[in-house]
Amino acid sequence: MVHGTTEDAARWGRDQGRAQAAVIAEMTVAPALGGGDLSQGLTAEQRERLQHSTDLAIYNDSVLRLRVRDFAGRVVFSDDGTTAGGVSITDPAFVSASAGQTEASLLSAPELPGGQVIRVLQPIMASATGQSVGVLELYLPYAQIAARLHQQMTQTYWRLGGGLGVLYLVLALISWSTTRSLRRYAQRQAHEALHDALTGLPNRAAFHERAREAVAQPGEPGAIVLVDLDRFKEVNDTLGHHAGDELLGVVAGRLRDGLRPADTLARLGGDEFALILPRSDAGTVRRLLDELSAALAHEVVLDGVPLSIEASFGVALYPEHGRDVEELLRRADAAMYHGKRGASDIVVYAGEEMAAHSTQWLVVQAELRHALARDELVLHYQPKVDLRSGEVASVEALVRWQHPQRGLLPPSEFLPAAEQSGLIEPLTAWVLRRALADQAHWTSTGRCWSVSVNVSARNLEKPGFAEFVAGLVAEYGTSPGQLLLEVTETALAADARRAAQTVVDLSSRGIGISVDDFGTGFTGMSQLLGLPIAEVKIDRTFVADVLDSPQSQAIVRAVIALAHGLGSRVTAEGVETADVAYWLRRAGCDEAQGYLYSRPVPWLEIPMYEITGAAS
Repeated sequence: MVHGTTEDAARWGRDQGRAQAAVIAEMTVAPALGGGDLSQGLTAEQRERLQHSTDLAIYNDSVLRLRVRDFAGRVVFSDDGTTAGGVSITDPAFVSASAGQTEASLLSAPELPGGQVIRVLQPIMASATGQSVGVLELYLPYAQIAARLHQQMTQTYWRLGGGLGVLYLVLALISWSTTRSLRRYAQRQAHEALHDALTGLPNRAAFHERAREAVAQPGEPGAIVLVDLDRFKEVNDTLGHHAGDELLGVVAGRLRDGLRPADTLARLGGDEFALILPRSDAGTVRRLLDELSAALAHEVVLDGVPLSIEASFGVALYPEHGRDVEELLRRADAAMYHGKRGASDIVVYAGEEMAAHSTQWLVVQAELRHALARDELVLHYQPKVDLRSGEVASVEALVRWQHPQRGLLPPSEFLPAAEQSGLIEPLTAWVLRRALADQAHWTSTGRCWSVSVNVSARNLEKPGFAEFVAGLVAEYGTSPGQLLLEVTETALAADARRAAQTVVDLSSRGIGISVDDFGTGFTGMSQLLGLPIAEVKIDRTFVADVLDSPQSQAIVRAVIALAHGLGSRVTAEGVETADVAYWLRRAGCDEAQGYLYSRPVPWLEIPMYEITGAAS
């Protein structure tokens, strides 16, 4: 009986030591090291972080001795500053810990209360990579456990006097209770070490472990998928972090409900999730992700604000794209950011050129910041022609980048990078200032053209945008009615309530609003009711075949009639022939824009006279 109780206490101490060492290694040591190479020693910053994070445990005597050692056995950090002593690198326990296994032992220590100490050798896992970078050597007190052992033994002696039968029953109950408590504690610690506290999903460490197991299965295709929420930062900034946490919980629930039993969903951090889809070919993965994307898109109301959740999915298939988890994650990440630039919300990795293009996109963002500072951007203008008179009624400002090495770049080469990096706000401000300055110049030469400037969803959703535009109009002495802001249907649909309020605020200041590319996005005429829209632009896809397609003709006529009913003028984009211009004029279209009249050019090259063929 005495021997059994002693063994239980020792096992309890070892289990407790392992659990405590796992928590210290993951929550204290690994974050302080930051994934650095221990063989190079510690930086002063790392040493200071380690000292700060371990002082409390040492001070409270929950840890007797702490050392951080590299795989060569060198002590790179200790709580008392010494670098000598510790377990020999040839010790089987140290070898096992270097290989990734936790080793706990109960050792004799006559100089300490209780006479024993718990020694734990715990591998240190880098938070970012999940790889072992060193060994944590801990010595934990055994005094409390020894005291409990003494108490149990005292009770045992008393109960022996009352009868061996009662004694055996009591000890059995104590053993069962103790074992259950330890098991629950160990399970709870293990769960918390491998799961996200907010969503309850597996965390990055658990994901790496499961991914390695899935990828290692021979002959079984599958996929690693990264999921990143679009515009999540705006939810945090606008509604607060509590709303962001609630949104993450909703996303986790919807993703979990849409997966199969064998699939794995993990939260890697922030608004980034990851999926492991075993036994799945490319077609199966695509169908499953389409269903997940549709499930996420259902509206959710946070703090009274209805939101539509959008996400980008990057897919790397195994073994097609590799069997190394880190490599698959890099390729899935490249595919995901390729999708964020507008290709699609679900993108499968398509080769090294995709990864290279992702790197190039970062270069573009950095160069664009310098381009704004060095004034390398230029504006070209494309006229909008009155179909009745043939005169230029207004012009649309279109930005170009005079790159010092690559020459004149169109917007498609840099605008997506601006949208993703937040540069769209200073870029839009630059375009507005230059367009208003140019307008002042052509007005002084007798050209009374209004000017249109394109703005994005980010601009409409930014608080104070209407006041900012009104301030620029006043600064350049322009009549508000001479400025027209073109917004796409996608911009109006992104956050309909905020966008509508911004449109109303701009219109109340006399600034016109144009709906660009109408018919290709998600906005219908019902969503334009009540909005002060000055112009509706018919997308070029309907104009290009309007002479031959009865369906396009019906759509164009319907848009013209409905826009006029709302009090808006109608401009057709992409007009390239006089026959198309003639048909549009007869259909009641007000203005036209396209290569028939002029390509985008500097404003000095736009003709002042009547454009031939516009009204014929």
